[in-house]
Amino acid sequence: MSEQALVSDHTYYAFAEPAKASAAPPVRRTLSALPDVLCGRYSLERLLGVGGMGAVYRARDLLREQLGDPDPFVAVKALSDEFAEYVDGNALLFGEFAITARMHHPHIVRFHSFEIDPGSERGFIVMEQLKGCTLDHLLLRYPQGLPWVDAREIAIALLEALAHAHSRGVLHGDIKPGNLMLDDGDIRLFDFGLGRPVDRSGSSLPMLARNRFAAWTPRYAAPELLDEGTLSVGTDIYAVACVIYELCHGQHPYRRLSAKQAQGMNLALTPPTGMPDPVWKVLRKGLAFDAGRRIDDLAPLLAAFCAHAGIPRFSRWFGRRA
Repeated sequence: MSEQALVSDHTYYAFAEPAKASAAPPVRRTLSALPDVLCGRYSLERLLGVGGMGAVYRARDLLREQLGDPDPFVAVKALSDEFAEYVDGNALLFGEFAITARMHHPHIVRFHSFEIDPGSERGFIVMEQLKGCTLDHLLLRYPQGLPWVDAREIAIALLEALAHAHSRGVLHGDIKPGNLMLDDGDIRLFDFGLGRPVDRSGSSLPMLARNRFAAWTPRYAAPELLDEGTLSVGTDIYAVACVIYELCHGQHPYRRLSAKQAQGMNLALTPPTGMPDPVWKVLRKGLAFDAGRRIDDLAPLLAAFCAHAGIPRFSRWFGRRA
């Protein structure tokens, strides 16, 4: 597979209702162009993909190359011009770095550093370069869903990654197929750009005015998120349940409609082919529109999948021996 963008699911990406204007609009600044070489060290080679608030580039680390590293390539994420114009744009990007860098999990993308280019004053994140494909690309090859034995392993990896984030006090905020990368025999969750602390009052994470952004992906956003714009463990659970259903069934549980659109249509949910009934019973609770009826913790869903797990078969997707 050729390299795919860390934020490559622009096909799926859509803005929700525009954020409400605050009494004091964010101050903008005069923006310098993003240079070809950042901090005299990271040479941008090509654009890998564009997301809601930023862009990711393949870059060559000139220092590592000078010191003889045979693989000096990294990925660099910078804010789009629209968001970089805000005076707190660099702080916004640093917030994503701080949230993600505190997590150390094999199924979450690894961030290396946050830098600010002195000439352009534009901040950027240096992260590992992934060389696989996103889940939305894989699903195009499996319109009926992946075989249960394979879908199960990807689902477990995704649930473990998200459970780790929650245990570290972090909400992802935008779980969707385009934010899950299948990379060289591994699976990585990425793009915490809309992420927030679980407990805002007692969190040690940086708090910024992210409430002015309503960039949720509607068909993976729980009804209360679309109504109130407030992230919670429950909104992450709804999104991950939608992704897992699509992974196993090939189709979005609510015909790619937003939760608000689907609520009034009384759509019947069909159990994914091959999914054991005990797993389906728990997954269905994760798909509940009513937050009070939805499971409020990932543990039951992860336990259900693990109870029906076998030998990991990632090697099937990447040509590696188990």
